[in-house]
Parts: sequence; C-alpha cells; structure tokens
Amino acid sequence: MPTYQTGALDRFLSSFRSGIGIAWAIALIKLVLHTYFNDRYGYFRDEFDYLSCGQHLAWGYVDQPPLIPFLTELSRSILGDSLRAVRFIPALASSFLVVQTAVLARELGGKFFALVLAAICVALAPQYLSNGSLLGTNSLEPNLWMGCAYFAIAAIKRDDARQWLWFGLVAGIGLEEKYTIGLFCAGVVIGLLLTAQRRFVLDRWFWAGALAALLIFLPNLIWNYANDWPFVQLMQAIKAEGRDVVLSPVDYFVQQMLLVNPLTAPLWLIGLAALLISDFLKPYRCLGWCYLVCYAALFLSHGKNYYLAPIYPMLLAAGALMLERALTTWQRQRPYLRWIKAVSIIVVLASGIHLAPIVVPVLSPDAFVEYAKSLPFKLPVMEHSHARATLPQWYSDQFGWKEIADETAVAWNRLPVDQRADCGIFAQDYGQAGAIDFFGPITGLPPALSGDRTYFLWGPRNYSGDCMIVLDDSREVLQRYWQDVEFVGTSAPNVWALEAEIPVYICRHKKFASLAALWPTIRHWR
Repeated sequence: MPTYQTGALDRFLSSFRSGIGIAWAIALIKLVLHTYFNDRYGYFRDEFDYLSCGQHLAWGYVDQPPLIPFLTELSRSILGDSLRAVRFIPALASSFLVVQTAVLARELGGKFFALVLAAICVALAPQYLSNGSLLGTNSLEPNLWMGCAYFAIAAIKRDDARQWLWFGLVAGIGLEEKYTIGLFCAGVVIGLLLTAQRRFVLDRWFWAGALAALLIFLPNLIWNYANDWPFVQLMQAIKAEGRDVVLSPVDYFVQQMLLVNPLTAPLWLIGLAALLISDFLKPYRCLGWCYLVCYAALFLSHGKNYYLAPIYPMLLAAGALMLERALTTWQRQRPYLRWIKAVSIIVVLASGIHLAPIVVPVLSPDAFVEYAKSLPFKLPVMEHSHARATLPQWYSDQFGWKEIADETAVAWNRLPVDQRADCGIFAQDYGQAGAIDFFGPITGLPPALSGDRTYFLWGPRNYSGDCMIVLDDSREVLQRYWQDVEFVGTSAPNVWALEAEIPVYICRHKKFASLAALWPTIRHWR
C-alpha cells in the first residue's frame, strides 16, 4: 500500500479514536435527518421576513442585522426556495455545531468519552434541533458564539495573543448576524478582567481584534444611525406593549434546562462550576464569569429564554470533560463502574430522541397534540398571543399563510384590470406581507405593503391609496379612511394556524390626501 494511503488511513482512524471522527459522523446523520424532516409542515412566519429582506439587500433592517437575509438570498439563488432549500443553511450550521462542541471539549483537555458525550448532548438538545429546523437568526448564533469561545480558549491555552484577532473577526461577523453576541463578548472581557488572564486586555492583538469587530460591524452601525436607530425603537415598542411573557427567577432557570434537555442540565452545571472553581480549568475561568454575566443581563432585561442558548455548548463540553476525568479516576479503584460511560451516552440518546418531536416535525399535528400531553412538563409560551394556539408557536406559525395569500388573490381578481396598477395590498404584519410576497407572484399579486418592521421603511412606493386591498382590519376602522369598503371574505380556516381566518377588504375612494402623506402614521413596530 502506498505511503500516502497509509498515512491517510492512519489519520482517519486516529480521528475516530480521538472522538472527532465520531462527532463528524453524528453531525452528518443530524444533517441528513434535518434535511429529510424540514419540509413536513410549512414556511415559518419569520422565514418570510428573511426571504423578503433578502430581496431588498441592505446593511440593516428594523429587526435584524444583514447577514441572514444576505445568506438567504444567496442560498435561494443557488438552491431555490423549497422548504428544504430555505432551511439547508440552518441544518448545516446546527450540524456543524456538533463538531465545534467536540473540538471545544478537546481543547479543554477532553478525550474520547468527553468529545462523544458533548457531541451527542448538542446534537439532540431541543434548542439546537430547533435551530436546524427553521431559518432564523438563531441558526448561526451558537456557531459564532462558540467560534469566539474557541479562540478565547486557544489564546489562553497557547499563550498566543494573536488569537484575539480571530476572536474579533468572528465577533464582527456575529454582530452582523445578531446583536446579542455583543453581550457574550462583554462577558468575556469582564471575565478576563476578573481573572489572571486580564493581561490579555492590554495586549495590542486584543485591541486589534476589537478594531476588526468594529470595522466589520460599522456598516450596520452607520445604517442604524442613518435610520434613527430602528432596532432600538423596536425593542422599546415591544417592551412598552408588554408582549413578551416575563418569567420568574425559578421559571427562567427551569426553561434554561428545557432548552438543552433537562437530563443534561447536571452536565452543564458541572461544567459551569468547573469553569468557576476547579483548578484544572482555572485558566479558562473567564468563560464561567461570561456565563454569569450573560445570564444576569438577559434575566434582568427580561430577554426570551432562548437568548442564552448559544452559550451552552461550551458548558456541556466542560461538563463532559469533568465527568470523564471523574469516571476515569473511579474506574481505577472500582473497575465495575466502567459501564457508567456507556449508560450515560445511552440515557442522553434516549432522552434526546424522546424530546426531538417537540422541535422537529416528525409527527403529524394531531399526533403531536397527543404526544405533548404525555410530556412531564408544559411547553414554554414566550408571548401572550401564543397561548391561544393549539400547537406551540414554532409549529402553529407554519400554518395558514398560503390561505391568506389565496384569499388576497380572490380580492385581486375582483378588481377591473385597469384599476390594478394603482391598487396596493396592505398587510398588518411582516408575516402576512411576506406570505403575499412569497405565494402571490404565481397568482399575479404585486409585492405587499405594511407598516410593520422593515416594510415600513420600504414605504408606500407610488400608490395613491385610492384603491387598496387591506388585510386583517375592521370595516369600522377602514371607513375612516375610504368611502367604499367591500368585504371580500376571510382566509380559509386552519385549525393549526396562529393566524387564522384573516378578513380581506377592498377599499376605494380615499378620504386622505395621499398614501405618502398618510404613511408616517401607520408605522407599527411590535
């Protein structure tokens, strides 16, 4: 056998003996399963937002930075816009997170068992399964947080300050994906200042990394400034409306355990404790402090429970390492305890598979309702409006959108052809508007208008407002603005949809001067 073939085989076998090869295999299986199940229901509300924003590429949007819309449009141009295509990047990112976690465990000092256990925990954690099942800003967030964590660990482990430049580059990309990575970075800095690793803060490479992050983030920062900080205004509007469910300290902690599987909670708690107090992981204590900073900031600001989810892979990696070290010591004294490692992996696998239907649509809606009744806990409700749905919001918001677009098409087809050029379609929120933009072209519908999120910034275009198709409003309200208000019908009922039976009206003969003049009053950011 040629030498190069022998060397390749040795490296391949070595990767499996170390556990990294197993992590790659798990990641591949996870990618295949996500790809298979990702078209079982329908498009999710937020996915319409990313698809619409991707068709209006800019350096920012009201509710998000530009990276996900850009990647969505890139993926759409290559793969198309089927459900599997739209969700391929999330599936790929969630699967790669498995390998990232195994690498973190290895960098911290873990061997085969630690790498495999950490990889399985992350592969089957409900939140990361959810990330791989829906397109969203959560999809890439754990990868970017853990990319930063890797370079922080590398800088400390190798005493190589140049790693902070890479930390900054990843952080800058992360800020263009979702702003909350800024909290993780602040947590790392506070953690450094509170530990012996504070010496890095004075190093030129640390500041080079900070400058790199700022320069990458700068275009979005300028966009926000030029548009009067719309994201800040949105957050203030949501808080003022009281839309989100505010959790008690106990409920918030319990929901953190649910995010990554309650049975793995002891593992990440052990990892957190080890990062904070163990001698073995003392050099990386800044990461333990980082978690405490992020937890406190998000809880006190009433952030949604999943905002903290990107941080858990590093805690699971640390916990798997400490369990491996403890079991190795115990086995030397009590060989009969060798079975604990196998049992640990089997328990995590079994519980992860049992919980998977919560976030992966492996069941029909009817079967899911029965399955949910068998769970020993209630599924979290993050917004008050979600409590009315039969299915949890992440499922219910995948139903009813095609029906809304179809009823809008009924109204459009009632219009004489000569009136259509100046008849806009106004939707109340970005989900309705995005559904019309996605499903509408096949029936001849023009792009929708809305006062919600970035649709408001895209403006009224050139419509006069004398003829408008309006969704989800009441005749009483609409008659304040138009003389003739015709009720067309409601979208076909869908028992699983959060938004169901949406009324559609045709409004003619405006009472206002122009749609452009009215536009500033219709902004609705919530």
